[in-house]
Amino acid sequence: MLNYNNESILIVDDTPENLDVLGGILSNYKRYFATNGKQAIERANSILPDLILLDIMMPEMDGYEICRQLKSNEKTCDIPIIFITAKTEDNDELVGFEAGGADFISKPINPLKIKARVKTHLALKKATDNLKKQNKLLIEHQQLLEDVDRISRHDLKTPLNSIINAPECIRIAGIINEQQEEFLTMIEDSGYRILTMINNSLDLYKMETGKYEFKPLPIDIIALINRIIYKEFSSYSKNYNINIHIKFDEKPLCKNDSFIILGCELLCYSMMSNIIKNAVEAQHIDDVINILLYNNNEMAEIHVQNSKVVPDEIKNTFFDKYVSYGKKSGTGLGTYSAKLMAETQGGSIEMKSSDDIGTIVIIKLPKSD
Repeated sequence: MLNYNNESILIVDDTPENLDVLGGILSNYKRYFATNGKQAIERANSILPDLILLDIMMPEMDGYEICRQLKSNEKTCDIPIIFITAKTEDNDELVGFEAGGADFISKPINPLKIKARVKTHLALKKATDNLKKQNKLLIEHQQLLEDVDRISRHDLKTPLNSIINAPECIRIAGIINEQQEEFLTMIEDSGYRILTMINNSLDLYKMETGKYEFKPLPIDIIALINRIIYKEFSSYSKNYNINIHIKFDEKPLCKNDSFIILGCELLCYSMMSNIIKNAVEAQHIDDVINILLYNNNEMAEIHVQNSKVVPDEIKNTFFDKYVSYGKKSGTGLGTYSAKLMAETQGGSIEMKSSDDIGTIVIIKLPKSD
């Protein structure tokens, strides 16, 4: 016979004969007994049994009330409770389940039924406890990974500052030729790009955890988009003959046009850079990317359109974390982070894709008054 000595059961009944019978049937377990509600609650709190067998009809405090009090206590709320009762009405069971009971066993007591139900609920309790332990470990491991990741990114900044500052020190130290200046500029630009990536990843974590401090300021989105195209995509567009056209309310931009939104410049820059990069990388050679700005609603709208259709495999997960398609070096964070940045700024982002329109990413952001 299997030995269940490590599992404990609290048996609650105001009739000593019933306690004797149940105690004998369950002699393979550690058994504890209580004859009234007050005693049952005290022993449940001190023993923390794996299971409670609870009579319903008792003086002063019935089994339903005992169950409610145990379930409202954080210390005892997870202990499964089986009602032992002579009540047979459907409504009696409904009241018991609403009170937090796990099962019902009707009197007269059937030893085989008692043993089977007890064995089942103890196994369920053990499985539930193991899942909770595993979940706790997963949470602790995830927290550790996040802590290590944040520390690593923070520590990367110290040597990176030296790399960024070194070119200027070399310039001051002596005369350099044109090729050397080109290399120094390349080092500086690469250093600043890595620093931006580190800062963005730190901001991404803050946005995911709701800890990002958003302080909206007026931003000219037209000037910002032009800066992104000039700094990050001019060479790419030239090499692949991809043109980026910007229109404001369906008209070509005029020299003095501006479109003021309320947001964070760093977030807007990263968000628009990610979305434009996604469009550029998906585009064909000798093609056009349209950036359309609309000022006709309560929210500013920015549409980034290219001619390529999003593959069916990722249409429904386009903005999910780590989703990438056909890019060997892709991280799957570009559109995900863009969505976070839009929502952090009180806006939204969506994607439409079909053979008729290609792909349009629609960003909505609050407008400045």
